[in-house]
Amino acid sequence: MARYIFITGGVVSSLGKGLASAALGAVLQARGYRVRLRKLDPYLNVDPGTMSPTQHGEVFVTDDGAETDLDLGHYERFTGRSANQRDNVTTGRIYSDIIAKERRGDYLGGTVQVIPHVTNEIKDFVLDGNEDYDFVLCEIGGTVGDIEGLPFFEAIRQLGNELPRGQALYIHLTLMPYIPSAGELKTKPTQHSVKELRSIGIAPDILLVRCDRPIPDGERKKLSLFCNVRESAVIQALDVASIYDVPMAYHKEGLDTEVLSAFGITDAPEPDMSKWEEISDRIHNPEGEVNIAIVGKYTGLKDAYKSLSEALVHGGIANKVKVNIKWIDSEIFESADPAPYLESVHGIIVPGGFGSRGTAGKINAAQFARLRRVPYLGICFGMQMACIEAARNTAGIKQANSTEFGPTKEPIVGLMTEWLKGNEKLERTEKTDLGGTMRLGAYPAHLAKGSRVADIYGTTRIVERHRHRYEVNMAYRKLLEKNGLLFSGMSPDGELPEIVERTDHPWFIGVQFHPELKSRPFEPHPLFASFVGAAVEQSRLV
Repeated sequence: MARYIFITGGVVSSLGKGLASAALGAVLQARGYRVRLRKLDPYLNVDPGTMSPTQHGEVFVTDDGAETDLDLGHYERFTGRSANQRDNVTTGRIYSDIIAKERRGDYLGGTVQVIPHVTNEIKDFVLDGNEDYDFVLCEIGGTVGDIEGLPFFEAIRQLGNELPRGQALYIHLTLMPYIPSAGELKTKPTQHSVKELRSIGIAPDILLVRCDRPIPDGERKKLSLFCNVRESAVIQALDVASIYDVPMAYHKEGLDTEVLSAFGITDAPEPDMSKWEEISDRIHNPEGEVNIAIVGKYTGLKDAYKSLSEALVHGGIANKVKVNIKWIDSEIFESADPAPYLESVHGIIVPGGFGSRGTAGKINAAQFARLRRVPYLGICFGMQMACIEAARNTAGIKQANSTEFGPTKEPIVGLMTEWLKGNEKLERTEKTDLGGTMRLGAYPAHLAKGSRVADIYGTTRIVERHRHRYEVNMAYRKLLEKNGLLFSGMSPDGELPEIVERTDHPWFIGVQFHPELKSRPFEPHPLFASFVGAAVEQSRLV
């Protein structure tokens, strides 16, 4: 039977509950246990799909087409297990399901209430489909005391009583700030956070304390005393140089040992941390470095491109180099020459995005990469902008544009109105709701034999994750290919372009999907490994 670990947070948000959950899952996995990670998000949106990346960070898409919280990306990267629709739930989805049941009459005229109806739905979600796992880690978004999180805290409190004795564990992640004027770390924020948690009926078994310096013995004893946890269960979570050092750091501090002890497990094998040690060694002892520019429209919040930045780290691991990322707001290139910003970089990435803002700058970045022969990777929107740039500047179609930005005489990029998902035909119009109407999830593609991408992947058949509403218009394929832009990847039915590459360039590739979503430190995505490798070659030419 699965054992359940509930991870909550206090004091402030953004302490890293998702990373902590993923790292603990990785260490338990290194001990030979089967692990599943799930995220409970208290916000009212049905999913993060229509939320601004600058507010919530990236939307992580699973193989089965779920638009989920970015923490699921951490879960996948640290454990290697692919997440799915049932690994992330929001208040919005819970309430949508309850209202649908109420309208159908499923409650037989009864009054629908937060307790028991909402809490029951949350508990059902947590318990569903865990038969094949030894540990299920459930992260609760937000912080203790948030009003929208109360039903989730109540649900996991109830589960602590309903599960067999010894099958549930509560970890509370808090901040222990250092006050320079006092010259000491302060325990009060953690004390108050635990007091708030206990007031709603949850007593933490383990405290995971974020701090920027070691916790003195006196303060550790104080936290143990006032928060009513064992002294050994006060685990310091010190800042580390790389997120991929966290599993080893937690193991060193004894987090996994304390977790197993709390469950009464005394005969667990020691974890095999060798692969984490190798990853850490490659990150901290690179044999060189490259500079990569990310020309995007959400660069004000780096979490908007979390999987992308991590995929570049993985590409660096594959090539034994450090990747320095230069974040550039694409709007800058609408009024400024890209050259001063891009002359020192060894590779350029134009990532995904929505809307017209900053598009001219992305097109100019693609043009700079083409003319200066700098390695270029266009992802989703970045592929579309590369095609528009090629149409305007190599094929002579000066009015080339995307219908996403309004009516155009030369729609190089247009709205998809229908496509196949398996044997099912999906359709949409311009009036369709935004939420859940994109081409989402894993789709297969066929690669042209002898193409650069076929060589990179080592196969002509791939499956990649998508998240987009617009596609490059096939009516312009012949003209674009005549001018050096090869359509080297297509959907199996030959209707939708998946990959373009320049035949007259050292490394210039645009993909309609999001390869960064499938990259992991132990399995760097082939495109990122190849792109960083091309950047290494470029660095030798500069």
